[in-house]
Amino acid sequence: MLKTIAITGTNRGIGLELCRLYKNLDHRVFAICRKSSAELEALDVEIIDGIDVSNSEQIEQLKNKLKSTTIDILINNAGIFLNETLDDMNLEQIQRQFEVNTLGPLRVSMALLDNLTSGSKIALITSRMGSISDNTSGGYYGYRMTKTALNSVGMSLAQDLKATGISVGLFHPGFVQTEMVGYAGDISPQTAAQRLSMRIEELNLDNTGGFWHSNGETLPW
Repeated sequence: MLKTIAITGTNRGIGLELCRLYKNLDHRVFAICRKSSAELEALDVEIIDGIDVSNSEQIEQLKNKLKSTTIDILINNAGIFLNETLDDMNLEQIQRQFEVNTLGPLRVSMALLDNLTSGSKIALITSRMGSISDNTSGGYYGYRMTKTALNSVGMSLAQDLKATGISVGLFHPGFVQTEMVGYAGDISPQTAAQRLSMRIEELNLDNTGGFWHSNGETLPW
């Protein structure tokens, strides 16, 4: 059955490849981004640009543009990755990451809640760096904090939306060769997108609120 997919952070990297994957499967794809790219435009998906997930006014514009559109899968992919250490702490930078990485997905999900129906799914692209028990190296204060908080958001959404038939999954894509990490990853964006799509396909009301690696491994909180 063909579905309608809405994805944030789509002009490059994992978001771009998720758009390509779902478009190649003939699904209807809404690509949401701050600024489009030639690669995205070549996919012939429905692009909604000018949307910064940290900007409430722009999220309201997104809501209006998607009014009356039923969304089967909402993928909150947009995020930023910065580093702070004890020797180089930047609290303003941490606040910016919270606006994008944690509040951004919550803003988008709340704005599009009326577009979701029983059977719809919300995917939050998080990180195993948000796992407290998996943190053995420190650093990256803001990124770790924002992804831990996003995991909490996802669990609350899973509990609150279960009665409506909407499932919520938290997915770590892996260490992906994207601009975000200087292309230092060990899997390609294409592989990450394929794995994520499989995990999203497996998401249901019985496992809603789970935290998974894209390879299928269950991750510790």
